Amino acid sequence: MQAAAEAFLNDLGPPDIVIAAAGISVGTLTEYAEDATVFRAVMDANVLGLVHTFQPFIASMRPAGGVLCGISSVAGVRGLPGGGAYSASKAAATLYLEALRLELKTHGIAVVTVAPGYIDTPMTRVNPYAMPFKMTAAAAASKIARCIARRHAYTIIPWQMAWVAHLLKWLPIPVYDALFRNAPRKPRGLPT
Repeated sequence: MQAAAEAFLNDLGPPDIVIAAAGISVGTLTEYAEDATVFRAVMDANVLGLVHTFQPFIASMRPAGGVLCGISSVAGVRGLPGGGAYSASKAAATLYLEALRLELKTHGIAVVTVAPGYIDTPMTRVNPYAMPFKMTAAAAASKIARCIARRHAYTIIPWQMAWVAHLLKWLPIPVYDALFRNAPRKPRGLPT
């Protein structure tokens, strides 16, 4: 990644926008020793992937500014049963992006965090449960582009999922636990 970024900068100069959108979503259960490897892969991709994507560009973007956009997930708002690695990684991604936003604000670099709900992709097609407010990839891309253009610090998309996320965030723990204890889970397995 570092070499590719340096070649890009040498040929074209600093970018106006850098988007980090890679992610792994797979069911995990802490009780299984083999899931520790999966947890690491999810955390590496979903959190460190942001760091490794942005780092090569920050110094060159400082003089003119620009936008770094990180894709988090609404799954980072509350822990989902069977999805501990994904929920934890997306919560960590959101907080990392918040810290980065504060670090870079005085340098004219905006950090935009977008937390999508469900997007119709191969990653979600394996989910054995209903996915309310599911967006097409094209609709999600359009909404993300709008967030970048407006330099929104943090946005959950679509707006309906934002309302659900805000409600879930403020539910008392006993109520949340009762509602989600037996929620359907993403299948366990190795990330693809």
